[in-house]
Amino acid sequence: MSVAELIEGRHVCICAGAGGVGKTTTSAAIAMGMASRGLKVAVLTIDPAKRLASSLGLSELANEERRIEPELFERHGIEMRGELWAMMLDAKRTWDELIERRAPDRATRDAILGNRIYQQLSTAVAGTTEYMALERIYELHEERRYDLLVLDTPPTRNALDFLDAPERLSRFIDSRSLQLFLRPGLFGVRALGRGTGLIFGMLKRITGSDLLSDMSEFFGVFGDMAVGIRERATRVGELMADPRTAFLLVTSPRTDAVDEAIAFRRRLRESRMPFDGAIVNRVHEVTGVDASADDVEPDLGALLGDELGRKVARNFADYLRVAERDRENVRRLRREVRAEPLIEVPLFDDDVHDLEGLARVCGFLFAEDAVRA
Repeated sequence: MSVAELIEGRHVCICAGAGGVGKTTTSAAIAMGMASRGLKVAVLTIDPAKRLASSLGLSELANEERRIEPELFERHGIEMRGELWAMMLDAKRTWDELIERRAPDRATRDAILGNRIYQQLSTAVAGTTEYMALERIYELHEERRYDLLVLDTPPTRNALDFLDAPERLSRFIDSRSLQLFLRPGLFGVRALGRGTGLIFGMLKRITGSDLLSDMSEFFGVFGDMAVGIRERATRVGELMADPRTAFLLVTSPRTDAVDEAIAFRRRLRESRMPFDGAIVNRVHEVTGVDASADDVEPDLGALLGDELGRKVARNFADYLRVAERDRENVRRLRREVRAEPLIEVPLFDDDVHDLEGLARVCGFLFAEDAVRA
């Protein structure tokens, strides 16, 4: 089964998984493959290495969608019947835009955006990057300007962090929690004690910033907006469980990556969230090889000399062991996903860094529907 069949009729495709497994490349290839079939597709990433931009033949991407010009595909012999758009998500800018939309008036907006507490919290709160990726997808989803949105989830050490992002943000901005700061007579600033006041006073003299004043201003103006933003976070979380959303689990055949992929799949099942298939990148293949290192060493010795022949034979033996490890890990993942589709993409000789490389990945993701290159 090809990726085109897996996500047919969906409006959002989320490529989820741990960092370093090829999510960015996979997301770009899926977007390009679907655009080549005639759809208007936008792919969104928060990849600090800017791999998406370079693989699409661009020097950089910004926080607004940018169309990949058809001439670029034509120069590489790639058929493009639809439109491909791409953007690099800026979590801080997306936060600011959310505040601009939710603020009741210009004065409130300016007070929040200029507040030092907000400027720190908008980048430091756990899950901010993950949530803002979903916030941007939700915004584009509501606008309906694209046939398909493909999200390359943020690089993270734990793919489960992505699923928890809307709930974590909701807890943080819960208006009941903010009351701790808005009730100085009971739980707020006064309850911090004299020693804390002395420390704040010292910080004010050193930095020239009144931290208590900044906190009071931030929570004063932000408190009234908290309920609306929390409700928005709830709707964003609901998008992940929407039937129009497809989850593709992206992993590599490494043992740790497959372990995390299995945990992620189980979490999706427990949360009753959609799961449409798994993609395993960079699989070491031994198709058509039925010889061992001992079998080939004499021939290698005759061809390359005894010493170099032995080294190449040892390297071949190492490769066979890695390939066997990959096969076993892929089998484990197949047992976990059961009857759900699993697509393998082999390890290429070179890294994917351009449109031709993406087209080659499409050849495995889309099978008979692959982009011609």
